[in-house]
Amino acid sequence: MKLITIEAGTFKLDGGAMFGVVPKTLWNRLNPADENNLCLWALRCLLIDTGERKILVDTGIGDKQDAKFRSFFHPEHTDLEKALQKQGYRAEDITDVFITHLHFDHVGGAVKRTEEGKLVPTFPNAAYWSNKRHYDWAYTPNAREKASFLKENFVPLMDAGVLQFIEENKDGLTDWLPGLKVQFSYGHTEAMMALHIDTPQGHMVYCADLMPSSLHFGLPYIMAYDIRPLVTLKEKNDLLDQAVEKGWMLYFEHDPQTELSTVVKDERGRHRVGKKGKLLNGRIVFE
Repeated sequence: MKLITIEAGTFKLDGGAMFGVVPKTLWNRLNPADENNLCLWALRCLLIDTGERKILVDTGIGDKQDAKFRSFFHPEHTDLEKALQKQGYRAEDITDVFITHLHFDHVGGAVKRTEEGKLVPTFPNAAYWSNKRHYDWAYTPNAREKASFLKENFVPLMDAGVLQFIEENKDGLTDWLPGLKVQFSYGHTEAMMALHIDTPQGHMVYCADLMPSSLHFGLPYIMAYDIRPLVTLKEKNDLLDQAVEKGWMLYFEHDPQTELSTVVKDERGRHRVGKKGKLLNGRIVFE
């Protein structure tokens, strides 16, 4: 198994929205905002190359949105196919696309617009993976999340017949593919899926927005985007506790600096970043 970071660009989000009830005097030390109160965040996807399969986890924002959309989020360097090519892969090589959830910054690159204006799957030979509960939630969105669920990002996948659904195992982690298990969560959005990966170097979790960055380790640091913040608090605390107890590594999709880390507890019982790491030549390397 080779693990390869695919940097699908950056974008900006309001700092207050990203840190919720935490005062700006605290969170601004972690990720300083610009004059418009916007903070820079990563769009960090993961490629899992097992030899037989080339599995892409999330797809960033993509490039098909209009100038008005871009003016809100300031995306940069979001050409996903070019990002793959930098790592020696083509769109045609991808066999599976695992979509943690259907918010625009996670699924936008899954569909592209052709020169004729048609919306088609970006990865022509891939099966795309979501779950029915979340798809239905996104297709008929609530008013709070409506702006995050853009149908042009995921309905073309269903229309093309390439979207498959993972069924949740209510008793624990859900088996998906060899070495890969799925954790369903319900705080950020309905039935989001984090990916647990048994790597040759230990257990790693692609957290998606269950833990968008290492800057969100503090329990009150919960995004205002989350539909059930108290559920997020429990899910996040459980994840961090297990990471400490079992030595798990957490992989961060939006952290502007840190790709992955271990988790430790300080003398006051608070979760802290342990060893920081990154993916290099298909392997996990710690600083």
